Amino acid sequence: MITVTDLYHVLTAVVPLYVAMILAYGSVKWWKIFSPDQCSGINRFVALFAVPLLSFHFISTNNPYAMNFRFIAADTFQKTIVLVALAIWSRASSRGSLEWSITLFSLSTLPNTLVMGIPLLKGMYGDYSGTLMVQIVVLQCIIWYTLMLFLFEYRGARLLIAEQFPDTAGSIISFRVDSDVISLDGKEPLQTEAEVGDDGKLHVTVRKSTSSRSEIFSRRSHGPNSGVSLTPRPSNLTNAEIYSLQSSRNPTPRGSSFNNTDFYCMINGKNMSNVSPRQSNFGNLGFDEENGVGVFGNGNRASGGAYPVPTTAGIFSPVAGPGAKRKTNGSENGKDLHMFVWSSSASPVSEAGIHVFRGGAEYGNELGGIPHQKDNDEFGRDDFSFGNKPAKNGVDHEGPVLSKLGSSSTAELRPKAGARGEPKPTAMPPASVMTRLILIMVWRKLIRNPNTYSSLIGLTWSLVSFKWHVEMPAIIAKSIAILSDAGLGMAMFSLGLFMALQPRIIACGTSIATFAMAVRFLTGPAVMAAASIAVGLRGELLRISIVQAALPQGIVPFVFAKEYNVHPDILSTAVIFGMLIALPITLVYYILLGL
Repeated sequence: MITVTDLYHVLTAVVPLYVAMILAYGSVKWWKIFSPDQCSGINRFVALFAVPLLSFHFISTNNPYAMNFRFIAADTFQKTIVLVALAIWSRASSRGSLEWSITLFSLSTLPNTLVMGIPLLKGMYGDYSGTLMVQIVVLQCIIWYTLMLFLFEYRGARLLIAEQFPDTAGSIISFRVDSDVISLDGKEPLQTEAEVGDDGKLHVTVRKSTSSRSEIFSRRSHGPNSGVSLTPRPSNLTNAEIYSLQSSRNPTPRGSSFNNTDFYCMINGKNMSNVSPRQSNFGNLGFDEENGVGVFGNGNRASGGAYPVPTTAGIFSPVAGPGAKRKTNGSENGKDLHMFVWSSSASPVSEAGIHVFRGGAEYGNELGGIPHQKDNDEFGRDDFSFGNKPAKNGVDHEGPVLSKLGSSSTAELRPKAGARGEPKPTAMPPASVMTRLILIMVWRKLIRNPNTYSSLIGLTWSLVSFKWHVEMPAIIAKSIAILSDAGLGMAMFSLGLFMALQPRIIACGTSIATFAMAVRFLTGPAVMAAASIAVGLRGELLRISIVQAALPQGIVPFVFAKEYNVHPDILSTAVIFGMLIALPITLVYYILLGL
């Protein structure tokens, strides 16, 4: 039977966390103490130091040789049940999709165990329940968050391939990704270079659209093995300005007065001085180094006919595709080179973002993409804005849809068949090729995440120290303790700052928020109860497993959702609103299970 004293112990463990969150919220919303830039700095400190060291502290002090494997099996079984059910639903139902499967998996199986779960469960069931929560944290950091990354990168790879190679994806036998490409999240323009081998198969290179462009042009002219220095060559295009679609505030097609000879000369990399004896009325070839190549335009056009250029225009080869007839002249040992630019920039995400559980130099002060003017209008001064909001023109950016004005694909190997706007099913490359591509991208993300190192190093140290009873030197232990002790409070403080910077607590609409809360606080615990009973958990262990499944939404899945623009408004509502209602809901579970 739950007594008043038991409830007081629970409140003693949890209320201080809410005090830190409310103070942070008031510091921004009511007292105007912190600016959005200062909030970003605090979040960055939490991401790079406080939370990773907090994770290290909990994991390194947990005895891995005394783990409750039945409890871990129940947690693993719950996530497996949800994954299988979502996989069947996405395949069998017309409403099913990979995006919703990822979101529902996050909502139902990934609670905020580290920040909220450990102190709350300790207050309810004692220190042993805190040890069980640490075991869940280890699995989440090493296995389940890595699986989430895999699913997000798989989605990004599918979008990229479907846009760039709608009819020829099945012919791709290899991918090579330049080292400066960190993710396929679609926030930055990516350029694909497809080379047709002698066997008719495609070998694709993925690089940032701003890198090695002059190298590509030079290689197209001289061949990959010519030994010619790959340096930029002068062009006879004058008064030509190259704009990025992302950097353009007005995506309206602009007139251009360059001639077709100049255009094809530049694309094919021919010696342009020998092709056209006259000079074009374009000059000073400009290039947006930050955002990549997009639309050609001439703002100071004085005369000549106008050639409208679509908003999705970019660098492409006039060759129809790998199935087209190879030219006898100008080809390189029977290989044709095709170049494309891809960016899923339709998502209205801002430059700043929440940095909780996230870090690395690659993330800097941003988790969002390059801002559009319409996004700034919609979100005002909000630095932690979301995707999936309807644009002013009525276009909804939710889900994997690549908007026309959002720079989906600037070229295709072959034009799509069928009526405009009717997508064709795309055959994916072989499973081994896709798996290798996704593993490369996931690895590059993991090695730039400080939580990866803190979890692995903490687990390694715990295996060594509890095996051979080795103690950490006091000078190192105290240095870590200073920051890790602050990690819990700083994480809640950072969450309060994030809440204050949002225009609305419920960002996804009342009906969707209700559905998300039902999945979070009803479906998750129900599946966990069934999985726990199936593996034989009884008594207090069963109660602990159910209550931890009813914790508020984890923050890491929201960070991923925002970064990859997969229902970030739903996950943000689950984090913010879920944190507000989590305490009374978990107390109800605690009381009912204790009857």
